Amino acid sequence: MPLLELEGLSKSYRQMGGESTLAIQEISFQVDEGEFVSIVGPSGCGKSSLLMCIAGLIPPGAGRVVVKGIEVNGPPQSLVLVFQEYNKSLFAWRSVLGNVLFGLEVKGKAFGDAEEKARHLIRLVGLEGFERHYPWELSGGMQQRVAIARALAYEPDILLMDEPFGSVDALTRLELEDTLLRLWQELGTTILFVTHDIEEAIYLSDRICVLSRRPSRIIQKIDVKLNRPRNQLTSRADQKFMELRNEIYKQISNESAK
Repeated sequence: MPLLELEGLSKSYRQMGGESTLAIQEISFQVDEGEFVSIVGPSGCGKSSLLMCIAGLIPPGAGRVVVKGIEVNGPPQSLVLVFQEYNKSLFAWRSVLGNVLFGLEVKGKAFGDAEEKARHLIRLVGLEGFERHYPWELSGGMQQRVAIARALAYEPDILLMDEPFGSVDALTRLELEDTLLRLWQELGTTILFVTHDIEEAIYLSDRICVLSRRPSRIIQKIDVKLNRPRNQLTSRADQKFMELRNEIYKQISNESAK
């Protein structure tokens, strides 16, 4: 049984005047336990709407989302969503340690065990020594590391990520990509990752779902057959990497031009 399954998912939005706009059209795919799957597509194609339907934050118009064999009718406890706007998702009144502890408090962990695990996750994301700092004292990249550590503290079966590195500078983005891969490989968390960056999707993923323009549908599912562990220099210089990049870029460009 796949960990996550979408079956004919569609979503429309009602406009002023009563007209409806179809954003997502009959999307179906599966994500198996431990996979890293990315979703790419033209700007405005509905990637974030798709993720919100999967997270149970908005209802689909048709079709269904199934997690661990159970249809999603609201936010499942086994999913956590990490947003692009990390500065709005962190609790400004809590320290780094306090923010990461929040996910463990929700799970009902005993304080001693929770603090030990929170400190371990803070070390994993490279923020050891910043436990007592507050979000406003950190750079954007550091804040996003806190958001990722807090999400992982909840021990989700599936981590949903909506363009989580889109608001940081290029070098920080590469560092966060490597941090995320290290966490994924160590913790075995299943990740569904939405991004507009084709190279990022290739670098991170086992598989990529390419979406059409709106109303979005899947136009290709691609297996990323690059060796792991990945390296920012050697993996991106691989001929297979460049061929995949060109293939996906052409598809998305063609869709954008329609």
